[in-house]
Amino acid sequence: MRHFTVHHDGVTIPVSRGGRGRPLVLCPGLNSTQADLSELAELLRRDYDVVTFDLRGHGLASGADRYSFDAFLSDLVAVLDELERHDPAAAPVLVGYSLGADLAVRHAAERPGAVAGLVLIDGANPLPEPFITDIDLAEFRAMARDQARSAERAKGTARQVLLTARDIFALGQEIDEVRSKILDRYREIDRPINMIMSTAIAGDSTEGRAPRHNQLWRSGVERLVREQPHIATSWLDTGHQLVFTHAPRIAEIIRRAHHPSAAPAS
Repeated sequence: MRHFTVHHDGVTIPVSRGGRGRPLVLCPGLNSTQADLSELAELLRRDYDVVTFDLRGHGLASGADRYSFDAFLSDLVAVLDELERHDPAAAPVLVGYSLGADLAVRHAAERPGAVAGLVLIDGANPLPEPFITDIDLAEFRAMARDQARSAERAKGTARQVLLTARDIFALGQEIDEVRSKILDRYREIDRPINMIMSTAIAGDSTEGRAPRHNQLWRSGVERLVREQPHIATSWLDTGHQLVFTHAPRIAEIIRRAHHPSAAPAS
């Protein structure tokens, strides 16, 4: 394992790299860290040269004055640029979880040829209508407060999140807006795309907002695949924590989609 840091935009991004084979970059999502993704990373390191990192305000990365989609995207780009400087010929498979999936799609759309393929885990969904409507605002604010309180317990560890409840709530709304336009981004990508999605992103309740949101989540993917049938989709019968609860299954899907033997050893 190698550990190094990337400095850009006034923040310090910790990066870990280890394994063998084709390069694979694992991008975490909002309120998740590379420490949270350690099981998946270790499983993938058996067959890939895996790079993990923390987004600003998460894990061992430094905090920032601003938290936005574009700011997080700049963190991903800074890490990928650093890797390219060391090995310009080896375009990585880019695996993104939740917000990380949205960042991966934006990067691949803006830099054709910069990645070998995408694996999108429960994110980057071109929703046909907003996920957060006016009637959902109070509940999503409460969820943001709960997430911020949970993050307090991890302060000072590799799993800490420095964002406030207000930051988390605002980012949720911004991500909703990003997804309303993401279909156009997919049209600009000419690399293999695999999606690994949860059937119950809003939980398994049959009451309240869960049924609508779960159906909306499925409808967004179905909309995408109708337009671009080459996109492969795997559905896991679980919730949004799938990357933590189903790491072996996700690693298996990634190996099947991007076979390690198809790439030269690093």
